[in-house]
Order: sequence, then C-alpha cells, then structure tokens
Amino acid sequence: MAAGPYNYSYIFKYIIIGDMGVGKSCLLHQFTEKKFMADCPHTIGVEFGTRIIEVSGQKIKLQIWDTAGQERFRAVTRSYYRGAAGALMVYDITRRSTYNHLSSWLTDARNLTNPNTVIFLIGNKGDLDAQRDVTYEEAKQFADENGLLFLEASAKTGDNVEDVFLETAKKIYQNIQDGSLDLNAAESGVQHKPSAKPGQSISNDQPPKDNNCSC
Repeated sequence: MAAGPYNYSYIFKYIIIGDMGVGKSCLLHQFTEKKFMADCPHTIGVEFGTRIIEVSGQKIKLQIWDTAGQERFRAVTRSYYRGAAGALMVYDITRRSTYNHLSSWLTDARNLTNPNTVIFLIGNKGDLDAQRDVTYEEAKQFADENGLLFLEASAKTGDNVEDVFLETAKKIYQNIQDGSLDLNAAESGVQHKPSAKPGQSISNDQPPKDNNCSC
C-alpha cells in the first residue's frame, strides 16, 4: 500500500551549509530527485526540498534548507540555522580554500543552532579523486576533533549521498530516543506528528514564505 502524503511520524529540519560552488544544491537534488544537475545555478538566499525516509520503522519527513554560500547572503541564511535538527557542512575535496573555511561555517553552526544539532561534514566531489586537494585523513581528523560525523560523497555519481542524509536522521532519532533532544523545545528542529487518519490531513508542514527565499 502506497504511503499517503501525510503518512509520517516526524519532521526533521536540515540545513546545508558551506562555500559557494561546493555542490550543496547538487547534493540536495541528488537526494530528493535522484538526479545530478550538471549546470547547477548558484543559490540566491535559500532553496528548499523534502523527502520522506524511514528510520527504525518510523516514517520521517526531511525538510531541507539549502543555503547560499556567498558571503553577501550570510546575513539572510543565518536566520535559517535556528531550529535545525541536522546541519550538513559541505566542502569540495578539490578546492582547499573550501576546506579552510570550515571553521567559520562550524562556528556559525555551533552558535546559531541548538547544542544537540547533528552536524555532518561532507567532502563532496569524491568522483574527482585525481584532482584531490584535501586528504580524507585530514578531514576525518577535523571531524573527530570537533565531534562531527564525516563521509566523502559525490553528488554526480550519488556515492554516499543517501548515507549522509540517512545517518544524520538516525543520529537525530537516537537523540530523541535517549532523551537528549527535547521535542518540546522550540529550537529542537523536530516536530512529532501522529499519523493522519484516513481523510485527514496534517497541515503546517510547508515552509514559511520568506521575501529573501528563491524557492
């Protein structure tokens, strides 16, 4: 039996952050549409995508905010950090400058999200290993030192893209189960939605309209 549009128990809010051109929008598109956008335009402000996944038998709707990497949009995108249950922090393995800027992105993520936000470091463009400018080992060390989950991925081939989004959700769900994430806190980034009865719909799961949003 096919799942209805509201057949899910939780909503998890994600944000995707990182420098311009690292492939944030392409990762989102690969995850939600299972397609690679070869000529992905730079995001202006924020864009938005959703997908329903399953973790431990629970249907979970991911609301994913893809933020612009350009400095001139930082003031706009910072407002979207609030209430994020998961933050995907992306760099390009072929551009060291994008790796060097991770500390700045991490500072924003730590300061603007709640203490239990799951932060996942992603080294994108793993398909361009011949042009690699950042080793797996140094990125893994950075992740370990900062308590981050870490994988290299490729938005082009789809390698590890599914894992990044699913592993983040599993960690968030684990935090709910062990009580470290308070669902009653406004900034938890999680909404619990009892499954809708036939003929009923659950509202208020659409993103708020924002004058700076290009979605």
